[in-house]
Amino acid sequence: MNAEPAPAPELDVTEWLNAGPLTLAGLRGRVVVLEAFQMLCPSCVSHSLPQAKRVAATFSSDDVVVLGLHTVFEHHEAMGPVSLRAFAHENRLTFPIAIDRHDDHDPTPVTFARYGMRGTPTTVLVDRAGQVRNQAFGSVPDLALGAQIAALAAER
Repeated sequence: MNAEPAPAPELDVTEWLNAGPLTLAGLRGRVVVLEAFQMLCPSCVSHSLPQAKRVAATFSSDDVVVLGLHTVFEHHEAMGPVSLRAFAHENRLTFPIAIDRHDDHDPTPVTFARYGMRGTPTTVLVDRAGQVRNQAFGSVPDLALGAQIAALAAER
């Protein structure tokens, strides 16, 4: 896990699927697993999104909440909200999914930039106090992620 916790930047999104508007501030008291992905990212489809589904099914929603962040930085036209809704339905993604906002003058999504993400998939763990405790680019092994989440959930 990261050595120096830092406050998690708030999400800046245009739309939510599977939930009403959520904020990280409103989720304080629970561990947040934020999974940044793109529909056309092979590792997202084969690893990180199935893993996020397993995390949501494994941990109590009283302690851990999984959020998807659809953060598009390429192939913008192919990965719009209509396509995302169909993708989420076909892949049975039932956890809340936010659509990262774009500034009109920058192709990099706003939340993606706030977190200094390098690409997708990116997994961010936010503790009960709203601090980023880990951020990993690429696939994270199930056992390692589960252990990190369990350790954060055990903190009071």
